[in-house]
Amino acid sequence: MGKKVVLAPLDPVHDIGLKMIRRGLEQAGHQTWLFPPDYSPQEIVNGIIEHKADVVLISRTLGYGVEEILARFVDLVDAAGVREKVKLGVGGMAIRAELAAELGFDAGFGPGTPVEAAVAFVEGREFKPSREGTEKKKIDMVGTYDYSFNNASIKAMLDNITNQIIEWSAKRSSPGVERAQLREEILKQEGLGRDTASLRKEYAKLCDDVIADYYTKGSLHAQTRGLEQAELDSLEQYVERTRARMRPLDIRHTRKKPAVFVQYGTGCPFMDIAHIKIAEGWGADGVVHFDPSWGARTEGFLEGYLTHQQDGSVITPENLRCIRSALEESSLWQVRAHRGLNTPETVVLAGECGADLTKINIVYGALGAGTDPSRLTVDAVAAIKYAARYNLPFDVVTNEELCGVPAHKAFAGMLIVANLALALGAKPILQPLFCYSPEVMINKAMEDNYIDFNAAKLIALRQIVDAPIWPGAPIGFLTQNEDRVQSSVSTGLHAGLAASLGVDAISIASADEAYSGGPIAGASRVDTLQSVRETFRFMGQAKIEPTRQAEDMAGELLAGIETALRETVQVGDFVAALHEGVLGNRDEGAYPGRSGKDTVTGG
Repeated sequence: MGKKVVLAPLDPVHDIGLKMIRRGLEQAGHQTWLFPPDYSPQEIVNGIIEHKADVVLISRTLGYGVEEILARFVDLVDAAGVREKVKLGVGGMAIRAELAAELGFDAGFGPGTPVEAAVAFVEGREFKPSREGTEKKKIDMVGTYDYSFNNASIKAMLDNITNQIIEWSAKRSSPGVERAQLREEILKQEGLGRDTASLRKEYAKLCDDVIADYYTKGSLHAQTRGLEQAELDSLEQYVERTRARMRPLDIRHTRKKPAVFVQYGTGCPFMDIAHIKIAEGWGADGVVHFDPSWGARTEGFLEGYLTHQQDGSVITPENLRCIRSALEESSLWQVRAHRGLNTPETVVLAGECGADLTKINIVYGALGAGTDPSRLTVDAVAAIKYAARYNLPFDVVTNEELCGVPAHKAFAGMLIVANLALALGAKPILQPLFCYSPEVMINKAMEDNYIDFNAAKLIALRQIVDAPIWPGAPIGFLTQNEDRVQSSVSTGLHAGLAASLGVDAISIASADEAYSGGPIAGASRVDTLQSVRETFRFMGQAKIEPTRQAEDMAGELLAGIETALRETVQVGDFVAALHEGVLGNRDEGAYPGRSGKDTVTGG
């Protein structure tokens, strides 16, 4: 049976919300009276009595005097002897459910309340937000690309280098490659319920002492401890409660891409999952696992549910499975494997634990992250083969942000690894840096704006190959300062530019990521997610257009990429080219790494 509903603004002019609610109520079969904004409280009460209203909906948008005005209105309704006969609801920008209850209303509706919630209140039923139409689906980032090359000269040089790398690595191995094989066998035998003690004994022989001690003595790395069962039980309950009430936002508005990624690595799986659930709730499409820097420089992985005192979350099978179990079905999950001594095994664990993506780049890891070029070349070839077997697309990050390596050299290295991946059956994703990088600071390529040089990178790459592009990591990072508003705005603007240029994904930082001095805050993570969401809402299908300068810059990048590849071919040995600085030299801040030096066997 339809209700009689009076809708009245206690506000000089604002009644748009009430008009929208009236429409919803009338469509639901209720009888309504919408009073004008100039009615006094007494005139509203008289109208309630005259129409024998069942429900009264008041709106108050202006915040000043809100409590006094609304409280006096409730007193007036009470004094008129009709309070017990009507349900009172109030909504507006300054209204919250707690305030409404305190003032004597039966319900309060804050900003963003859907019309359906007000209709449910009038009809005396619980409002249950529908997830229909808002269900997110996992994004396929590589499905529409055929990886065809548009530049025959560059393709020919890449094939030359690729063949040389494959031939060079074919008869070589490393402790990292052997551990990956053992880890795969350990997981297989565990799945069959068989004893794996002898395999772990062999595994320990290939590890550094701090890791070997775990397998032989049961001791842990000094900065780690095992999570207690009570902590794991509490974590499971937290995830269940969060999932039950979470309604993920759609961050991309009317766009299908870019997918929006955030990075986590608090050191503690519990805190990681809390950050992940915050990010998912505010619309993130994917998350990236960061491991501690010492983990990349140490041979071997620990096992168990481990928390770590400092930045970066320890990779173990148990930690990864724990995090995977907490993810929404729609969330993309990347486990990075690109830079250290455990690259092949990381890809094995990522594949076995259900990751969607990984990250591999020989040039970045060998010249920017401290791993010996020979070792990382051998390990990366094995890792790429695992990525192909587990169907894990991987991004190839560039190393411009770490030093001052020119973009054309970083891109040449990125394209070498991407072409190698294609030859080995994997699916690479190009990841150009998308921010105010050290190279840009030195060469002033962004002196006028932050648009043209970033656009030039994408123009150049698309003139070379049809491949997915995922700028990062993260976008706009070096344009941020300690002001959270500035950081959020800058991130949003870079996201808008990335969307305009049609990229497939972006990684964003929290508003305090560069200046937190410790763990980042959940509120700062929400800052940039909200900023990106508002930017996409503001832009819709509109675009940011670069100036003509972007085309000129793209031409210069293409010429530089061709030069770097030509010089690599002339050296005739990819590893030697890394040492000789062809893809980044010491003056540019690129230093061949030493971790894992002299550990390659065979050849």
